[in-house]
Amino acid sequence: MALNNCNPPQRPILRPAVQSPALPPLLTTNRWLAPRGAYRGGLRRWELFDKTPRIAAHSREGVIELMPTSDGASYGFKYVNGHPKNSRSGLQTVTAFGVLADVATGYPVLLCEMTILTALRTAATSALAGKYLAPPGARTMAIIGNGAQCEFQALAFRTICGVDKVRLYDIDPAATQKATRNLVHAGLDVVACEPSEEAILGAEIVTTCTADKQCATILTDNMIGLGMHINAIGGDCPGKTELHRDILLRSDIFVEYPPQTRIEGEIQQLEPDHQVTELWRVIAGQIRGRRDARQITLFDSVGFAIEDFSALRYVRDQLAIGSPSINLDLLADPDDPRDLYGMLRRAEEKSAVW
Repeated sequence: MALNNCNPPQRPILRPAVQSPALPPLLTTNRWLAPRGAYRGGLRRWELFDKTPRIAAHSREGVIELMPTSDGASYGFKYVNGHPKNSRSGLQTVTAFGVLADVATGYPVLLCEMTILTALRTAATSALAGKYLAPPGARTMAIIGNGAQCEFQALAFRTICGVDKVRLYDIDPAATQKATRNLVHAGLDVVACEPSEEAILGAEIVTTCTADKQCATILTDNMIGLGMHINAIGGDCPGKTELHRDILLRSDIFVEYPPQTRIEGEIQQLEPDHQVTELWRVIAGQIRGRRDARQITLFDSVGFAIEDFSALRYVRDQLAIGSPSINLDLLADPDDPRDLYGMLRRAEEKSAVW
C-alpha cells in the first residue's frame, strides 16, 4: 500500500493517501531480480544510513521484530515475525509488512506487504553476495532446507550468478518434492538428494536455509572443501545456528552489520572480536571479496534493515511509474491541523444528518 501526497479539493476526514499495489505482477521473481542495482545502491550508500540491531521480542514459540533505518530523506521499518512451528498448523513461519515515511514531514508514504518482499530481498541479497564471494564460474549450488525460501534462492543465484544446477535436501522429503515441482520449469537442473552429504557433492556454493530455532549442525567441517562459498541464511536469532564452529574458523566471514550478526548469526559461536568483513565494503570496492581458488568464503546473513529499505524504495518507485494500485484512506486530515477533535465532531454531525 502506498501513500500519495495528494491534496483533493474536498478534504475528507481521512486523507485519501493509500494505494494498495497489485503485488503478484509487481513482485514476480524475474521482474524483481533484474534491477539488482537497487540493492547495490543501498549497500554502497551504507555509511549514510542510521543503523541499529533490530528490536526483538523473543518467546519460546518464536520472535517478533522491528527493523528500522533512515538515509536522512526517508525513514523505513519492517515488522516481521519468525515462528518455526507455525507450519504445523497451516500458518506461515514468516509474515511481514513495511513502512516508508518522509523524514521532512514525518508522514508515511508507503505501507507495503513484506512477506513476499522479504523472501525476494533475502534471495537477492544472497545472490549479490555470491556474485562477489563465490568461485568464478560456479554453476552448481546445494540448498539444505527446502522450505519457503528455497525456490527464491535458486532463482536468484540463477539470475545473478549463472547457477544452472541445484541439489536439494531437506529432512522432510515433502519439502524437497515441493521445491522440485516448483522449479521444474525454471531452466535449472534440479536434483533431489538424500542425505545432506550427497547434496554437497560437486557443489561450489552451499546455501543453508533451515527454520528450527535451535543450535543445529546442518553442515559439519568435513562437508566443506577448499574454494567453496557458503551462504548461511537460516541462523537469524540468538541460540539458532546451522554450521559447525570449525567451519567458521576455516572461513573468511562476511556479514551485513557486525553488532547484529554477533548476536544472531553463525558468529555468535565465536569470540566477540573475531575478524569479519562487512559486505558493503566489498561491494563498494574498498575490500576484495574472493582472493583465490582455495579460499572458503562464508556470508553469515541475518538480514538487515537497509535491505528492506531498498526493497520498499523499489516498490515505491514502481508505483510512481504506473504499477496497478487501489487508493485507500488511512491518515486523518483535518481542515485545521490543530483541531483534530473538531474534525470528529463535524463528522458526527454529518452522520446524524444522514
